[in-house]
Amino acid sequence: MNIIEHYVNGKKFSGSSKRTSKVFNPATGEQTAEVRLASAKDLDDAVQVAKKAFVSWSAKPPLQRARIMFKFKELIEKNSEELTKIIVSEHGKVFEDAKGSLTRGLEVVEFACGIPQLLKGEFTENVGTDVDSWSMRQPLGVCAGITPFNFPAMVPMWMFPVAIACGNTFILKPSEKDPSCSIKLAELLSEAGLPEGVFNVVNGDKESVDAIINNKDISAVSFVGSTPIAKYIYENCAKNEKRVQALGGAKNHAVVMPDCDLDQAVNGLMGAAYGSAGERCMAQSVAVAVGDIGDKLVNSLAKKVEALKVGPGMDKKSEMGPLVTKEHLEKVRGYVDLGVKEGAKLVVDGRNLKLQGYENGYYIGGCLFDHVKKDMRIYKEEIFGPVLSVVRAKDFDEALKLVNDHEFGNGVAIFTRDGDAGRTFASKAQIGMVGINIPIPVPMAFHSFGGWKRSLFGDQHMHGPEGVRFYTKLKTITSRWPSGLRSDPEFVMPTMK
Repeated sequence: MNIIEHYVNGKKFSGSSKRTSKVFNPATGEQTAEVRLASAKDLDDAVQVAKKAFVSWSAKPPLQRARIMFKFKELIEKNSEELTKIIVSEHGKVFEDAKGSLTRGLEVVEFACGIPQLLKGEFTENVGTDVDSWSMRQPLGVCAGITPFNFPAMVPMWMFPVAIACGNTFILKPSEKDPSCSIKLAELLSEAGLPEGVFNVVNGDKESVDAIINNKDISAVSFVGSTPIAKYIYENCAKNEKRVQALGGAKNHAVVMPDCDLDQAVNGLMGAAYGSAGERCMAQSVAVAVGDIGDKLVNSLAKKVEALKVGPGMDKKSEMGPLVTKEHLEKVRGYVDLGVKEGAKLVVDGRNLKLQGYENGYYIGGCLFDHVKKDMRIYKEEIFGPVLSVVRAKDFDEALKLVNDHEFGNGVAIFTRDGDAGRTFASKAQIGMVGINIPIPVPMAFHSFGGWKRSLFGDQHMHGPEGVRFYTKLKTITSRWPSGLRSDPEFVMPTMK
């Protein structure tokens, strides 16, 4: 059986722990590897390596760090086919979706290539007589990222390219469900010329997460995952005086107005709800049908959901692949069972999907609920599967209230031809990312990604300008050079004259 090791100090690292976890191919249900699970000591050893590497790495000019990012970008492009196949083999998403997620991660690397410009400070001559003042941004030290199974390339690349380009060193703790992509990225960074110890991968479970939280030499932690764990990481990192950004769960709504282009809305919802089998924090899992458009929307959706082509990710005909694990498949099925029990109308039932030759794979067909109420658990909780719930609202104001009353605030969309409705919605929605006729409003790398409310714990979003601010600390210098004249001591609060 293939053993997936850690990657520390520029090479494979076994560590002291003998614990392992099984890795499966979701399309077939077959075990393909075992991954080592780090102990607290293994994590601490990796941090000491990163701490030592920080001394020389942080002293390198930003231009030199940027050149390594340029080389890394080139190597990702060269190895994109292999990286995409690795994602498909352990996560299960279809090939083109996996390739697209890799591209979105690559865009952050491209952004990090501009780090010399992004790290420039501000300068003011003569803030007072013969006194100048300027600011600079300096790296934090050792940073850590804890990433989920659903985007084994993209989400880590939301974090480490910016952190490393800013002069930090990095410990990545990827999901133990699909760890191989992170190891390949680490190898490509080494090939790009990144010094040993600057980027390290430590595989693990809760033991390694707690070791990250408690290690005093880690200055900042980035996390993407469920809300309960995001809150746990945020609270405990704060207790240990770490900077933290922790992105949690979502229940993204798409408000469908009566005046919208219905075909555009339906096609947008299909991709947003069932792409990547709904295993996205930006998946649209609630469609809010406003006014009299509900029946038309549900009828159009039902036909497309029933025709959804479900199959293994490497099959070019597949539109949706399997779920990531057998346990997650049972969890999603359980939510569909619950929705029926709660009284929602199950318009399309994908629970009994079986694929010939792939009977042991973790497949479920697309599921569509209508007449879902806001007090139902299938409305309130994140399902993280290919389950779309349609809620009826009488008008725009009721739809907006539904959006704003939900505990999550990650992403939202509105489909409309009315510019006033779109503008008002963008202004009034209490959500971090808003799409107008855009079903999945994920910002480009030179903007920043993050939600509101219980979808984000921490003050700053990921990548983009917010990422640069998160991975650096601001220093302001005020200086005066003596002219030979001596001044008397001042015992009052200094002011600039």
